[in-house]
Amino acid sequence: MDLRMSGPIAVYEIQMTFRAPLPFVFTWCTDYTPADRKLEGDPGSRKILRKSTRTVVYEDLNDTPHGWMWSRQTVTLRPPDRWTAVAVGNYRTWELEYSLRELPDGQTRFTMRGKRRATAVGVRNPSKRALESELRSMWANLGRNLERDYRAERRRAS
Repeated sequence: MDLRMSGPIAVYEIQMTFRAPLPFVFTWCTDYTPADRKLEGDPGSRKILRKSTRTVVYEDLNDTPHGWMWSRQTVTLRPPDRWTAVAVGNYRTWELEYSLRELPDGQTRFTMRGKRRATAVGVRNPSKRALESELRSMWANLGRNLERDYRAERRRAS
């Protein structure tokens, strides 16, 4: 039995605007580290398994009321403004597309689109509204850190 094919597919999308130029945003968003979970506001752990100029593979682990939730993400980088990820885990699978668009005022528009499917052991997909709200909150946390790092870099450069 293929556990990844157990539930219906749900499609989610969020957009954010970051106060930083596209090259900085791309580099910051695709420089995966174990510390990212804390920046997301997530108590789980992350282990980077492989990192190259075009691919990142990492695993996340969370302790949940239902037991351990594990996932492995394989990220494909498509500089300068896109990346994709496939996440396979014991609770859900994801196919994610990330894109950036330069805005005229030096800001960057971030879009994340995902298809999510619960596995046989996972709980069913949350509502579109609930998960998109959770994703916006996570990316707002990341965005605050991204913008802080951009301001710090500009101060060092001047």
